[in-house]
Amino acid sequence: MRFAAIADIHGNHLALEAVLTDIEAQGIEEIVNLGDFFSGPLEAGRTADMLMPLSLTSVRGNHDRYLIEQDPAAMHASDAAAYRQLTPAHLDWLRGLPFDAVYRGEVYLCHATPKDDNLYWLESVSPQGHVFPKPIDAIEALAEGIELPLILCGHSHIPRAVRLSDGRLIVNPGSVGCPAYDDVLPYYHKVEAGHPLAGYAILEKTAAGWTWQFRNVAYDHVAMSALAAERGRADWASALATGWVR
Repeated sequence: MRFAAIADIHGNHLALEAVLTDIEAQGIEEIVNLGDFFSGPLEAGRTADMLMPLSLTSVRGNHDRYLIEQDPAAMHASDAAAYRQLTPAHLDWLRGLPFDAVYRGEVYLCHATPKDDNLYWLESVSPQGHVFPKPIDAIEALAEGIELPLILCGHSHIPRAVRLSDGRLIVNPGSVGCPAYDDVLPYYHKVEAGHPLAGYAILEKTAAGWTWQFRNVAYDHVAMSALAAERGRADWASALATGWVR
């Protein structure tokens, strides 16, 4: 079994297009999608129009949930920008997606963790705002009850793989469309890839077990940075141009 995992597109249709082209070039026909498809000041509607016909195995992220649960007047700027571009059909598609899923009987999919779509699984944040690898005991506690050999999550935008003590593997493929951001929860912090490329992962089942490959793909990130700047989002413009929030 060999397939690709994508996550955290955040309305970046050019990054998604480049990643899909690269996946096809690798001879991969199946893709799973780990949520946060649209939120951001970019092209939510165009991204939805690209994604929906693909019929990928997909789970809903926290920002996808905000788009269908929150009052538009109370939404964060990134969610509100995406909401204004989405049609009723796009929103109905989001409503139909599950919180989590099992792919091909042996791969568990969720956006963040099995019980909380807004909690980093593989990372922690200190009160000083430092993002660091979560201790293995805490990672394994969050995996309790998930008996499948491969577990996929997104949310943090950080590509990382962790092998649990019992042999299970957790992989975060990184972000397709948002290489850097800042957040205020649980404490103010930044996540920064340090480069502007789109990211995803290839998973393959071998005789020795599951393996992973992280891939980065170039695309016209300058155009997306310019679009974010045009829409008044200097933070996104910096992130898309450089992989840093400035």
